[in-house]
Amino acid sequence: MDSSSRSIQHALLRLCTISFAIVLCFASFVNAEQQPLGTPHDSPKRVAIIGAGAAGSSTAYSLRKIADSLQVPVDITVYERNSYIGGRSTTVNALDDPKYPIELGASIFVSVNYNLVNASKELGLTVRSADHARPRESDDTLGVWDGEQFALVLQDTYSWWNIAKLLWRYGLSPIRTQNLMKSTVNKFLRLYDSPYFPFRSLSSAAAAVDLLNTTSVPGDFLLQNGGISDDFSRDVIQASTRVNYGQNLPLIHGLETMVCMATDGAVSIEGGNWQIFQGMLRSSEADIRVNHSVTSIQRNADGTLTVGFKATEVEESSVFDEVVIAGPLQYSGITIEPPLEHGPDEIPYVKLHVTLFSSPHRLSPQFFNLPSNSRAPETVLTTLPRGVDLGSSKAGVGPAGFWSISTLRTVEAPRSDGTHEKQYVYKVFSPERLTASFVGAILGLEHKGYSANSTIGDLPKDDVSWHLEKIWNPYPFLYPRVTFEDTTLAPNLWYTGGIESFISTMETSALMGKNVATLISQSWGDKGSDSEETTRQEKTEL
Repeated sequence: MDSSSRSIQHALLRLCTISFAIVLCFASFVNAEQQPLGTPHDSPKRVAIIGAGAAGSSTAYSLRKIADSLQVPVDITVYERNSYIGGRSTTVNALDDPKYPIELGASIFVSVNYNLVNASKELGLTVRSADHARPRESDDTLGVWDGEQFALVLQDTYSWWNIAKLLWRYGLSPIRTQNLMKSTVNKFLRLYDSPYFPFRSLSSAAAAVDLLNTTSVPGDFLLQNGGISDDFSRDVIQASTRVNYGQNLPLIHGLETMVCMATDGAVSIEGGNWQIFQGMLRSSEADIRVNHSVTSIQRNADGTLTVGFKATEVEESSVFDEVVIAGPLQYSGITIEPPLEHGPDEIPYVKLHVTLFSSPHRLSPQFFNLPSNSRAPETVLTTLPRGVDLGSSKAGVGPAGFWSISTLRTVEAPRSDGTHEKQYVYKVFSPERLTASFVGAILGLEHKGYSANSTIGDLPKDDVSWHLEKIWNPYPFLYPRVTFEDTTLAPNLWYTGGIESFISTMETSALMGKNVATLISQSWGDKGSDSEETTRQEKTEL
């Protein structure tokens, strides 16, 4: 082969090589464009969630779902300073017997709580009527006590007789309340869907769905404007705001007042509501670190955040791309550097005493000024007497001295002689610690001489065989307001706590967790609408 042939061959070979390289480059470009958002060589998104309650668990659960749908690798770490998951959803065992689980914290959720209802189904949890274990030994199911007399007694909350009784006594107020509640709740449910979901500004979202005129006024004002009588407001609605939030109508804003009346389909999870949040975290495949207290968050120059935490006395730290504070910052003990330009407002929270106890004695009819041969209602809510102006006792419990007493169930309690006896398990909400004298009085005991400092633990075991006391800060004072904390405290630093002063429930915390997870995912690609469609589908399935 002569030199010219070799030159031509070399030129052809070079041209082929270049062409092949161009083809490879083009193919590589096409493949890169068609690959999923998260390719195998991508570094996982590192997300820290501080708090394993409803908001934190929902954030992790939703984030994993979205990441899987977008094929984005994500590493989720959840820090929880307590030894358990669930936050304010906590279950204890009456008599320290696992056969008798009792809700110490958040007790129920309802049919319009789409996030909790759907999660319960997805996680395969057993849902029961919220009062399925109630003894039902009294004809009177529920009474509203004003400290002097029962303002209202109902035999079965949902019976036609009760409806007729309420209409006869309060006129159209029950119907007007139901209509106002449905209208308010329907406005709130718009926040679950596009174009309002996901929302960066809760204040703007609340304005967009026309709820600020409800949050800006106290409950009594909203009810008066709705044509609802003072008597019905005091006897029924205020009894609900007191048992749910430890607040009277002039104090609590109108939106939360209406939420208290949305009770249709009240249920709980058999064995404890905390299982919803445990199931969420398991499904999220998160690294769950209980007994880990986060102490600091350092915002770094490259946009990452360094989280300092303690499991023992030794301070450790890890670096994350995103951090979610899933609880009130004011109670977290976390320092943030550099300091936030605008931190969340510190708002007062209710101090609630929850007392659980078991006793062979029923509630005393004499304590409630009933005939000795009658039975007290199994659930006793409270309100202020009619002679007390609602506006003059804004935060006070009034002469009743407690928010509610519920007879939860019966148990078979062991006796010292080896036998068992039927006992009743009670749950009391109160603004102060219960005294031995008070507990003895509601049980009709004849014991005298207890000092003012005597507590339930001073009562004889034959009268109170088991008890547990807990102080919660379960919800804020829900004063009327028109602004709420945003979802971001700083770049890549997220906050769920703003929902608390808007509506404080397990469901709304879960909603805010899902909202934050969706907002985080939007920085991964323009596919955030996938999760919005999921929300609509989940609601349709109910």
